[in-house]
Amino acid sequence: MHHDDRRRPLIGITSYQDEAAWAVWHQRASLVPQTYVDAVVHAGGTPVLLPPQPDGGAGHLLDALDGLVLAGGPDIDPARYAATPDPRTGPPHRPRDDWESGLLHAALARDLPLLGICRGMQLLNVELGGTLLQHLPDGSHQTVPARFVRHRVDVTDGSRLAAVLGPATEVSCYHHQAVDRLGAGLAVTARSADGTVEALELPDHRFALGVQWHPETDPDDQRLFRALVTASQPATHRETAR
Repeated sequence: MHHDDRRRPLIGITSYQDEAAWAVWHQRASLVPQTYVDAVVHAGGTPVLLPPQPDGGAGHLLDALDGLVLAGGPDIDPARYAATPDPRTGPPHRPRDDWESGLLHAALARDLPLLGICRGMQLLNVELGGTLLQHLPDGSHQTVPARFVRHRVDVTDGSRLAAVLGPATEVSCYHHQAVDRLGAGLAVTARSADGTVEALELPDHRFALGVQWHPETDPDDQRLFRALVTASQPATHRETAR
């Protein structure tokens, strides 16, 4: 089979259930920012949206996919890491937390390539037993609503992330929470100048990375999404799984 004949990897993207408006309608919808969809397409993958579903079935679903993006979104319920909610923590979205927890554990069990973005990285940490700082100093990583903060992160030498991004990179952040105690098996692979954890990875997995920033908002830097799609190539996936 020629390289060009291989099908594009199917990449699941977790999505929201929220109020949305289009045409004459205003109602509950399953949605995800178009930037995630575009990033997967431009990196060579086929995006598949994964809205929260009440009956589980995450494992069966992931058997049909080649890779997974845990997208950004609302704060994780502090009860998941045995913490009391800070007044500045957003209201819980428990169906999404439950759904994405199932997807994450099923992906790790299958060694399915995985990229966690912002909330997705925090979920990776929480589900492996870590905790979160529920509010960073005002204005440090999130200033005004819907505007990203650009800053530099330094990447750990020898990490999987360093192989993708090199020793440092400029990123776009929008978050008010951050990783505190590290979950089991995770390594910190990038930090910002103030010491905030900016990336995590599971060294024992083929491709399991989390970043605190939003690479999907930077169309000029497709490296992370390309790395995910490359790791998710169906042929590579099946040969490694044998």
